[in-house]
Amino acid sequence: MAGLTPVNAGAAVPKPRMPASTAPLTWSRFRYPQSLYKYIALLGSLAFIAFGLEYLNIELDRLPGMLGRMGEMLARRYFPPNVGHIMNADYLHTVVETLQMSYLATVLGVAAAIPLAWFASFNMTPSRRFLYPVARLIIMGCRSVHEMIWTILLVALLGFGMLPGALALTLFCIGFSGKLFSEAVEAIKPGQVEAIRSAGGNQLQVFVFGVLPQVRVAWTGITIYTWDVVFRAATVVGFFGAGGMGWYLRESVQRVASRDVAAILLSIIVVVVISELFSAWLRTRIAKAIA
Repeated sequence: MAGLTPVNAGAAVPKPRMPASTAPLTWSRFRYPQSLYKYIALLGSLAFIAFGLEYLNIELDRLPGMLGRMGEMLARRYFPPNVGHIMNADYLHTVVETLQMSYLATVLGVAAAIPLAWFASFNMTPSRRFLYPVARLIIMGCRSVHEMIWTILLVALLGFGMLPGALALTLFCIGFSGKLFSEAVEAIKPGQVEAIRSAGGNQLQVFVFGVLPQVRVAWTGITIYTWDVVFRAATVVGFFGAGGMGWYLRESVQRVASRDVAAILLSIIVVVVISELFSAWLRTRIAKAIA
């Protein structure tokens, strides 16, 4: 027929491509020596647990009846909670003080942790010889001491009140958020940073325009999570004399008012759950707005 070109009989006809195999992957066991190492590690872990139980003199036979004894004690001494004790104006004022203390500590701690995280990140620190070890030492020092220990020390130095509690939570926030901030900086992609450096940007410009845009979402989530953790700690630092809800808890414990203690613990649980829900909602909204 006209318009058709003859096919070369000697030419090789290309074979149609076969679809990729969709057969499921077969499972196989680890073979020697991987299996040997795995079982040695498992046996070593079990032996270490057994040694720890024996060395610490932990009597496992007391565990089965623990829940029953605990339920009996709660029903006899702590039930029903004295809800009227936590509905007065003084206690509600301590709840507001706890919120203010946690908010202030988070703001001050995060503000101090931002430059420390910059200096403590190995890939972006302006000076690996001086600033990097000093910033790392500050973050590790704040993080290694528990917030309750900070509270006891600061109360001994500054006296009772909200000031030692706010400072203790600020130090805890510096160590907690500073470590997470620096790890987020060390995980950035270097392309944007190298482009700004090649254009003649200084250290501060590189950090502001090359690092912050890559870590802002992660830092926002870390900040909200830090406030959540700081607020939980703020509910009990008052037990050591730093004001807030914990001060009421300490007073009730010293008076051996078990039903008042139960009401305060119940209120702390409710407030922490509300803060958890609020922080989760806030993280979702901010992540959508920034992304």
